Amino acid sequence: MQAPDSQMRREIREIPEAVERLLEAPEAVRAAADAIRERDPAFAITVARGSSDHACSYLKYVSELTLGLPFASVGPSVASIYGARLKLDRALCIAVSQSGKSPDIVELARTARRDGACSVAITNNPHSPLAETCDHTLDIHAGPERSVAATKTFVTSIVAGLMLLAEWKQDEELRRAIYRLPDLLDGATRTDWSEVCDSIGLEESLFTLGRGPSWAISNEAALKFKETCQLHAESYSSAEVLHGPVSIVDEGFPVLCFAAADAAETAVTGIADNLSAMGANVFVTSAQAKNARRLEHIRTAHPLTDPVSLIVSFYAMVEQFAARLGIDPDAPRHLKKVTETV
Repeated sequence: MQAPDSQMRREIREIPEAVERLLEAPEAVRAAADAIRERDPAFAITVARGSSDHACSYLKYVSELTLGLPFASVGPSVASIYGARLKLDRALCIAVSQSGKSPDIVELARTARRDGACSVAITNNPHSPLAETCDHTLDIHAGPERSVAATKTFVTSIVAGLMLLAEWKQDEELRRAIYRLPDLLDGATRTDWSEVCDSIGLEESLFTLGRGPSWAISNEAALKFKETCQLHAESYSSAEVLHGPVSIVDEGFPVLCFAAADAAETAVTGIADNLSAMGANVFVTSAQAKNARRLEHIRTAHPLTDPVSLIVSFYAMVEQFAARLGIDPDAPRHLKKVTETV
């Protein structure tokens, strides 16, 4: 008898539908973009933890590459524990939290607004304390997410942020790419990365690598290996892995490289090939690879949306790998769905 689908698997399959719902409700995004454009911020800060912080890293690269606006992640404890005041005149503050409830996230968003920032909440709970604290709220419309490991809320948080930045810049090419995502993400849920599971086998450690926006995806992948598979995974920029971490690579060491069709693809694939030549068991989402093993992937016709499809393909694989290991991905040990820190 076939085992029933996990909540995580069902929610991964719901990602295209969740993104479609988000795209059908652009009014709040447009209002926030208009307000930000009028404020003309000189820089931005982000407030988040866990998967939400990885979404912020993704948006950091998108902003810096498209708008020339630098983003910096500020630790929530700066406000909640240390009570520091920040100089945030002409700043944008983006706070990302699926629940919108964590006291430290809410406190930094509150003080950022007090100290002069235009604040935007990206959340799955438009009635949360975070939403009530910020000037603007973007509801990610993910619907209930019951699996502890965030999947569709991560993707919809990224897409909501992409929508905001595209509207702010009035970038028609990026807008079109975003609106094509639901069908493409449906394909991404069906890619076959089973050879990655076979390669990892009973290994206890691995690397995930990326560069630029894809490095944010690498960070998320490493976290999900820990959460769902109890497997130690470290994420590095492909530019950093040769600065020390490569010394632990030996024969058969698993490495998963995320490459989008952007200016960093050749660099990421080159590192993948180099590591493969050292004896590592390397996979990369690029047709350019010579030594590393090429993974099936869905391109989206825009370099900034390509990594979104890559994380969906990864989610489908890591859920299957957890099941293969006999681990319930819906109930990672020591974790709960909503983590509230001070």
